[in-house]
Amino acid sequence: MVLAYNFQPQLLADFSTSLFQIFSNDLILLLVGGVCAFLLAYLSTFGVIAVCRKVGWLDEPGNDGERIREHKEAVPRLGGVAMFLAFVVASLLFYATDKSIPSAEVTRYWLLLVAATLIVVVHVYDDVKGVKPWPKLLAQTLAVLIILGPGTCSDGSGLDGKLHFCGVFLYGFSNPFGVNIHHLGLPWYREPILTLFIHRPEISLLAIPAILFTWFWIVGMMNTVNLIDGVDGLATGVVGITGLFITIISWTLGQHSIAILSAIFTGAVLGFLPHNWNPARIFMGDSGSQFLGVGLAVLAIIGGAKIALALMVLGIPILDVAIVMLNRVRRGQSPLHYDNTHLHYRLKATGLSAKQICYLFYGLTIVFGVMGLQMPRLYKLIGIGLVGLTMAGIIIWIDYRQRQRGVPMEPGGPTPAPVGGETEPAADEQQATAPEQSKRETTTSNEATLPSPDQSAVLSRGRLPH
Repeated sequence: MVLAYNFQPQLLADFSTSLFQIFSNDLILLLVGGVCAFLLAYLSTFGVIAVCRKVGWLDEPGNDGERIREHKEAVPRLGGVAMFLAFVVASLLFYATDKSIPSAEVTRYWLLLVAATLIVVVHVYDDVKGVKPWPKLLAQTLAVLIILGPGTCSDGSGLDGKLHFCGVFLYGFSNPFGVNIHHLGLPWYREPILTLFIHRPEISLLAIPAILFTWFWIVGMMNTVNLIDGVDGLATGVVGITGLFITIISWTLGQHSIAILSAIFTGAVLGFLPHNWNPARIFMGDSGSQFLGVGLAVLAIIGGAKIALALMVLGIPILDVAIVMLNRVRRGQSPLHYDNTHLHYRLKATGLSAKQICYLFYGLTIVFGVMGLQMPRLYKLIGIGLVGLTMAGIIIWIDYRQRQRGVPMEPGGPTPAPVGGETEPAADEQQATAPEQSKRETTTSNEATLPSPDQSAVLSRGRLPH
């Protein structure tokens, strides 16, 4: 027994070493890692579907008295487990054992893995049994604390041996109006980096604003992904495309190891998409949307700030969440009040099918992603403005189309009926569970307490933004 225990880790290390010898070229490693993650996610989803059907972890169709569930048959709902396992296995094989990766970056990877494990475990239980909003918020906050990584690591920050943040810590913004190189006598508004009171990842009272911003970005991203998961394939495709653009920009910046990790994440997401495409054979559940959110948030900043690109690519969903919350407050309602005014519901009410809605979101994500790759730092502000104008144009078109069809959207009203025989879960029903009819309120409660990020660029722990 002891011999087997000692042999298996050595066997894994030898196998990983041989992989790196075969795929010594980083680009080949990136492609193989991404394809491996894709296949692992695609194949393991079959197993998750079988297990869910065997034990009865299904999202039942029909009306639960709160919302209409539009799928025709009971659908498994733990697809996030398949994506998570594919990411873990592929990243351990093609990323974690690469001795050329800086130790500080590997530390952040392990912190991400621990935090993601916590998020997936809590939300698998949430998908099966149901968890109240506050325990979920507590789990998300604990995950952020893990990602911050308070400790005494040696990471070249000048704080070796002292207690500081060893993980992902956002304590400054890339200044779009600043110069590229700092020099003495430079006015603060021309500084390349605008910091939040601190200049190093130190733990102090002055670090509180940066800690709050880090929480805001990561938790906000988790819940933004959760809130766009209301149509088959929508969240999966949008996150997959965003991950692809993060991979591309990481590669062009020379951050090859980060690009490999992003490619593995992207492959795991896209490997699940064929199963989640309308009509979905499985839903990702809260375990999936929360895992995708935390992975996307960390990958956007783990090797240098790519927040401006992420905001451009995900600008439409982020603005949608912000607008819905503001409208609820304006109507004198709680931000957690349920209604069907999210953009994908309103598009459905205009007559678009689930697939057409996905094509629209995918197209906008690709267009703004390409723009984000090409634009210099200053012009990314203009790009984010174009995202806002596009959102306004979509809303105007939706209102015009609904008046034409005579199908007004009443806040808090029932979910629009399926169009053209398409089947997709209603409201955010991909996360609903039969044992707890009010479970969906956890999603809307997240909107109230967990804001979506709206900043343009930030400073990542350990590297300057680009």
